[in-house]
Amino acid sequence: MSIRKTSKWLPTALWIGQVLLSVMLGWAAWMKLSQTPETLSAMWPWAGEVSPWLVKLTGVADLLAALGLVLPAWLRVRPHLTFLAAVALVLLMLCAMVFHISRGESPTFNIIIAVLAAWVAWGGRTGPPPFADQLTDNVSGPNSSK
Repeated sequence: MSIRKTSKWLPTALWIGQVLLSVMLGWAAWMKLSQTPETLSAMWPWAGEVSPWLVKLTGVADLLAALGLVLPAWLRVRPHLTFLAAVALVLLMLCAMVFHISRGESPTFNIIIAVLAAWVAWGGRTGPPPFADQLTDNVSGPNSSK
């Protein structure tokens, strides 16, 4: 019976994790891609001490991860890309941890993001979460008999 309960809450929890990660990464991408280095350095000191292209590159990576975590499974178009986006995010966070540790900064935030992304990758390793079916069950497709 506990397996059945797990199967009901796990997909919902995975979607919540994916959306949380996507919103955080989307915000970070927007900040890195739209703000000036001076504005960013007030929030993230490292952003004012590295090349602006590195900040923009991490912004693009954040944006791709944010989109890759939710769109493929939600749209049911190549849902395995959600797994790949989560794995790529774990690798990005490992690189960020090395970067911050080398600067004497705490990698706590990166560890939390990496653990959450690893959990999403684990949960999405077999395709779209079953919860995605619930999103599209009420949509009549061209082949539906309704």
